[in-house]
Amino acid sequence: MFDLKTVFDSTPSPQLIARTSAPDRKKFTPMFRILLTIIATLSIILAAGWLALRRSDIPFEQLDSIYTSSGSRFLDLGGEVRIHFRDAGPRDAPVIVLVHGFSASLHTWEPWVDGLKKDYRVITLDLPGHGLSGCIDNDAIGTTQFVETIDRVTRALDVDRFVLAGNSMGGGAAWNYALTYPERVSGLVLIDAAGWPPEGEQAQARPLAFRLLDYKLTRQVMAGLDLSALIRSGLRDSFADPALVTDEMVDRYSALSRAPCHREAMAVLSSGEGRVPATQERLAAITAPTLVMHGEEDRVIPVAHGVKFSEAIRGADLKIYQGVGHLPQEEIPEVSLNDLRAFITDRVIAERVLEPVE
Repeated sequence: MFDLKTVFDSTPSPQLIARTSAPDRKKFTPMFRILLTIIATLSIILAAGWLALRRSDIPFEQLDSIYTSSGSRFLDLGGEVRIHFRDAGPRDAPVIVLVHGFSASLHTWEPWVDGLKKDYRVITLDLPGHGLSGCIDNDAIGTTQFVETIDRVTRALDVDRFVLAGNSMGGGAAWNYALTYPERVSGLVLIDAAGWPPEGEQAQARPLAFRLLDYKLTRQVMAGLDLSALIRSGLRDSFADPALVTDEMVDRYSALSRAPCHREAMAVLSSGEGRVPATQERLAAITAPTLVMHGEEDRVIPVAHGVKFSEAIRGADLKIYQGVGHLPQEEIPEVSLNDLRAFITDRVIAERVLEPVE
């Protein structure tokens, strides 16, 4: 049995507790106050910096005045949703449709358009949430939405068959379109195309600008900020030669990213939602003549992925460009354009899937 008297007698008196605990409280209170002061100061600095970097949306009217051209047109999808596109070249010429990548716009194709529009009808478009296009539904943004946007634009222009080329994310949309509407694709061109999931060291080797967007908290914090510095960094990592990144290019990417709803759209896309992964079985169903282009120095999508596309799609041609990064259409426009023309002549027209220019 317990001896209650012993228990009670062994319990320190309140006075003793006060005397023994007081020195500890005096010892740690100043340190705790210093720590709180540091945390509060850092919080104020971070909050002030965050507020200083916040940027509001830029209205489409203002962006249109800067980035539209005489060839710009808009497809009205209703509910104030529009898709920006350009349609250059002879109306009766063979058609080529060009689809840009993540955070880019139809401006990436200007070197190719200049070299093609004499002999081909060239259609370029801004995907939903990019360029001067609005957002259809950011909860459903991704490959399927992009495939349907390509289809709506081409059908609105009464285009039945065409060569379809896509870069990066646009390449992912292109090969998915070829699977969804095989009867409409006379030729497929995949330029540093997306689709294969990153593995191991490949995931860590991606540019910092892309890796930061993998985290939901980072995306939420960055959604309303001025991301010009991060955009410049991402562009410099996308080109093998960083000198090709100009202030004008950075300003355009930055301004268009601030169009209404665009930052939210890119946050969803960067999370990986809405992607359709490439597999050997899936790609084996592509029947259109295919050309795969890939920069050997691509730090966004490794050249090994281009090789995998060429191996998975039966009869695909492969062009690997030494000293070139993620954007061959901008880095080596003449070389890549010559390869495109040769592919159309030797594979698409020769195999009679596209009528030659009269």
